[in-house]
Amino acid sequence: MLDRLGSGLKDALKKLAGKTVIDKAAVEELVKDLQRVLLQADVNVKLVMNLSKAIKQRSLEEEPPKGMSVREHVLRIVYQELVNLMGEEIEVTLGPQTILMAGLQGSGKTTTTGKLSRYFQKKGLRVGVICADVFRPGAYDQLKTLCDKVNVPCYGEPGEINAVKIVENGMKQLKNAEVLIIDTQGRHALEDELIDEIIKINDLSKASHRWLVLDAALGQQAREQAARFHDAINIDGVIITKMDGTAKGGGALSAVAETGSGIVFVGSGETIDDLERFDPDSFISRLLGMGDLKSLIERAEEAINAEEVDVNAMMKGKFTLRDMYKQLESLKKMGPLKQVMSMLPLGNIEIPEDAFDTTGKKMEAYKVIMDSMTNEELDDPSVIHASRIQRIATGAGVSQEEVRELLKYHKTMQRTLKGFKGMGGGKFNMQRMMKKFGGGM
Repeated sequence: MLDRLGSGLKDALKKLAGKTVIDKAAVEELVKDLQRVLLQADVNVKLVMNLSKAIKQRSLEEEPPKGMSVREHVLRIVYQELVNLMGEEIEVTLGPQTILMAGLQGSGKTTTTGKLSRYFQKKGLRVGVICADVFRPGAYDQLKTLCDKVNVPCYGEPGEINAVKIVENGMKQLKNAEVLIIDTQGRHALEDELIDEIIKINDLSKASHRWLVLDAALGQQAREQAARFHDAINIDGVIITKMDGTAKGGGALSAVAETGSGIVFVGSGETIDDLERFDPDSFISRLLGMGDLKSLIERAEEAINAEEVDVNAMMKGKFTLRDMYKQLESLKKMGPLKQVMSMLPLGNIEIPEDAFDTTGKKMEAYKVIMDSMTNEELDDPSVIHASRIQRIATGAGVSQEEVRELLKYHKTMQRTLKGFKGMGGGKFNMQRMMKKFGGGM
């Protein structure tokens, strides 16, 4: 979904960048291209028209800031208006709180509850989960299995049909939890009984937050759902699931406007760690191929143990095969390679889908090869010559050419890291470029 939307937006901006003159006709053509892309993504027509009007009006009436070309000025306006379309960033506090999860059946609410418990647990908080879904058979078992994977206590009463009673008992049982997450039941349609129940649970739990879980595939129906839940319990954040699927997704994105809040998290994978904090700036940056270095750094900090990796030594060229092994392990912890790559500022470079699979398999193969090396070889790759390559290949069950490929990859990484040394100016230019493009918001 994001790939198609991102490609469409990048194509529209690429066409503008190729214009020799940025006049009224060029702006109108850009606006039409953006309208087509967003409507195809199922974004609400009214929102698209408002966005188009704002971009056109600002592009033709506002004077470019000093030192900025007309082309850069228009691109900057598009960037800012797309960010505004996504709503404001919702702050997620890392302290005591109760979170009520709302949504219809099939939205991914139970899976998201498990992911959310993992998110807060990784932040060092004591988390407890209550399963108040008494409608769907197996809901408690599913949620408990997810929570057990990360050692988060999950309270439920299989067979009990009174969800309010379960929540009341669960709050007593999990009174020591700093973050309490309540998974409510969903239905196939917005039934009055479901709404009445969630109002009672909200009143009983005195929830700090009421987050609505929406499936990216819902399309325009998402607006009605959002409005109904918001009227009932005052939704203050939205979590959009299945963003890695083939759904258009624009309906769910635009439904956020119905709640007057913003998107809190985005689910984009099947593992319990596949839940991302939503930052409108970062989201649009990634869609436009500008990367998301802020999120990349945060992921790296979580995945990489500073005591294990001597970054300063690496920058000086002391990058051993052992270091590379640790780096591959850390990269694996950071999540799917496709997500990590989307955080890099690749511009209009399109990476083929099968390249991610190939690269992932290569990483695993490299680790197997390194497992067949001695400590001396891992610490000093220069000692690896023909006879050692033959021995390593035999031990790893690979060809000698694959071992040579690994050594070549290591040398490339070593040179790259060495090249980063003294690139303070490059870092400054990147910050300046991003500030110039997105500044003034």
